[in-house]
Amino acid sequence: MTGTIARAVMAAALGVALALACLSLDVYPRLACAFLDAGCPADAPPRGQLPRLTRLSPTEVAQLGKYVALGDSYSSGEGVYDLDRQPLNDGADRCHRATGSYVPTVAQAYRFQGGTAFYACSGATTRQLLSGQYGQPPQITRVDPSTSLVTLSIGGNDAGFTKVLTSCIVKLPWSTACVDQDQAVARRIQELGPNLLKVLKEIRVRAPNARVIVLGYPRPFPENPTETYDNLSPADQRWLNTMTRRLNDLVGSVAADFDRAIAAFGAPGSVEYVDAYESFTGHEVGEPQPFLNGLNVDMEDLTVNARSYHPTGDGYRRFAGLITDQIAAGPGRPMNNFRLTPPDPGATRVPAAPPGAGRPR
Repeated sequence: MTGTIARAVMAAALGVALALACLSLDVYPRLACAFLDAGCPADAPPRGQLPRLTRLSPTEVAQLGKYVALGDSYSSGEGVYDLDRQPLNDGADRCHRATGSYVPTVAQAYRFQGGTAFYACSGATTRQLLSGQYGQPPQITRVDPSTSLVTLSIGGNDAGFTKVLTSCIVKLPWSTACVDQDQAVARRIQELGPNLLKVLKEIRVRAPNARVIVLGYPRPFPENPTETYDNLSPADQRWLNTMTRRLNDLVGSVAADFDRAIAAFGAPGSVEYVDAYESFTGHEVGEPQPFLNGLNVDMEDLTVNARSYHPTGDGYRRFAGLITDQIAAGPGRPMNNFRLTPPDPGATRVPAAPPGAGRPR
């Protein structure tokens, strides 16, 4: 205590002397700092270091925890499921999860610290994603706070595309039964919006820091078809393309609105939409090297194989490329996920420059 008082008296006396000598005003603070170890100028860093916040890149955010793959047949691997010799994991035989899906490829392309959970299920609707199928736990239960990346394709079954396509194929060749479904399909697509929003909200609640990548559907037929294929006239094919575009636009709009809300609050995580509509261009059904299976009928049982109008191995590899590219690119805005770097306990204060250092003489 006595030493502190003495130092204060010395500093005051020094200040008076300096003032009488009319010395530069910046000399006093430096000497006061030296005597009192207080009031040090800004160019002298504090002892040690403060913790630092570092903004994470999109790729870093995705890899921090677990990768969870949800969705319908376009994610499960329906189009190549019958090539697998044994089920991929629990429930895969009912959900037709396949090693040829894009999910295992994405899982190998990046090192996810929490591993990968692959639970997309063929036939899933938005409601079933939340409630479960075939006696299996709901897909949504696989998402938890450790999840850093979610991929998802959903909506086609809500729109009833399988039944729509079947009705188009089995119609009489001269019938308009295919395009006559327009109003019913458009209504179901519009009704998808609130249900998709509910799915995204539930994912967000369970994994508030995660990136969510929503994958759209590819155009099934050439942009300007000229020939009938699988009893589908060029007009039928154009209409089915239009319905796919309409579905994608709805899904993309919901995802974009959700992400804008996340960004507006400066919150971590994201919801990103990957528009796959043009991704199979030149490889649609009817082209020489299609990325989608055409109609496949088992003539003995007179049943349609489930892989019909689902991606081939090449199609799923194309999807994998879209997803891996999106992981690297991010949502097109800065991520609000940060890493806190603790201070270095061994760091010391850099000594202040001596009085008058660097000043012209």
